[in-house]
Amino acid sequence: MNSLSGSRTRAAGAVLHGAVLVAMGLCWAVPAFADDVIRVVSPYQTTTLDPMRSAAAGNIETYGQLYSRLLRRNYETGALEPGLAEKWEISPDGKTYTFHLREAQFSDGSPITAADVAFSLDRIRSDKKSAYPAPLGSVESVTAADAKTVVITLKSAFAPFLGNAEIWNMGIVSKADVEKRGEEAAFATVPVASGPYEVKQWKPNEKLVLEPNPHYWRKGYPKSDATVELIEIASPETRIAMLKAGEIDVVRAVPWTQIDELKATETVDMRLEPSTTIYMTLLNHKREPFSNLKARQAAGMAIDNKAMTAAITRGYAEPANTTLPGSIDFHDKDYPGIPYDPAKAKELLAESGMVGREVKILATADAPSQQTALLIQAQWQAIGLKPVIVNVDSGAWWDATGKGDYDAAANWWYNETTDPDLAVRWAVCGSCGSNSYSTFYENPKVDALVEQGTKEADQAKRAEIYKEIQKITTEEVAQIPLYYAPNAVAYSKRLQGLKLTPALQWTLEETSLGH
Repeated sequence: MNSLSGSRTRAAGAVLHGAVLVAMGLCWAVPAFADDVIRVVSPYQTTTLDPMRSAAAGNIETYGQLYSRLLRRNYETGALEPGLAEKWEISPDGKTYTFHLREAQFSDGSPITAADVAFSLDRIRSDKKSAYPAPLGSVESVTAADAKTVVITLKSAFAPFLGNAEIWNMGIVSKADVEKRGEEAAFATVPVASGPYEVKQWKPNEKLVLEPNPHYWRKGYPKSDATVELIEIASPETRIAMLKAGEIDVVRAVPWTQIDELKATETVDMRLEPSTTIYMTLLNHKREPFSNLKARQAAGMAIDNKAMTAAITRGYAEPANTTLPGSIDFHDKDYPGIPYDPAKAKELLAESGMVGREVKILATADAPSQQTALLIQAQWQAIGLKPVIVNVDSGAWWDATGKGDYDAAANWWYNETTDPDLAVRWAVCGSCGSNSYSTFYENPKVDALVEQGTKEADQAKRAEIYKEIQKITTEEVAQIPLYYAPNAVAYSKRLQGLKLTPALQWTLEETSLGH
């Protein structure tokens, strides 16, 4: 799914979200360290506390702290483990999942029941305001058999289902509270939480203050009784300065240019953490020039993504070779990728009849977007296109790409799980609800392979299906893959146990404070 975000339609339906590519942060004085506060600073905003409503990066990070899911991922091994469901059974035909809930409570002390689970999952699946229904697209029905038993019936066997039931928007909310206060009020200030933390205070566009949920089902967690502040600051320079001054504990989205300096800073633990993030260039297949296959191939061959990766990321990312993230299951690491061949690109552009065409490249104000747009502009100009950079704010970016009112736009997205199903539905499936991430790429053969991939139980056969999807969509230049990027996060050395997982979840409940 995606990256920025604010309002999206992710593959199969959601949308990554409206978007906050770059959050509007405020620079304000932070008092000197309190031992009982963990401060996490990010450019990504919290814009809603309703886990159904947005797939923006800042909200994804927040939801994991406020809402528990049926399953949880072990932060060390990545394995799926019992969450609110202490055990489950799958029918022999693979279509019925029966979850048995543990004794657990919401932050108001009320029991978490099967009715709450059915209510929460049905909102995600069928509410028109749901940002990302795709992960539950295979579900036929969700029923509460009794207070502690949830039965989920699928339309057909679906290999990735358990992994999908664990992702960021699957958090369980209180049916009674939402019905009592109404949907808007229930999530407006202090929602009833089922996760490790509850809201102490929310100042939109500034910070979200969380405190441990005393009723959290994992006894002994959070490990620290510290308050957590999720602070929004758009300026990378300000974030880094605050970290060096010891005013904050964690900086998300460290600029590539700052990594070496932070690695040499004694009080800082600068990490490049595993991710499923891919940076790519969207091409609008709905209109010329990129409705033309040869023009797309020319645009792809004109870009030296190895040199671009080195220039933008200082060598900390890996050049991308397919349309899918490099760290997901069945990524075809041996596929050669789109060759950098400016001479062949010129030839193909001439054959396409698109020489001299104006190409509008949408770009937001952040440095990586600007840098990427300038490099693409120069390389496309060299083969005979007329690229023009159009600077927009992130809201306008999402609006224009969603409507197909653009020619090209560089961006990033990530996959919530290591299974490739959600990735292909988001990025290259024309019939899955995302318009192939607003590129309007559509190939009926690819769409059929996407469906086939979910029903295939044999792992070797699944691998072949996803390799074929990567080959077709890269050759047809559904998007132009640029690079696979780790999560660059800097931590104060006084923290133990905190990391950002590839699913963009903070392990705050596992965190303790040293001195």
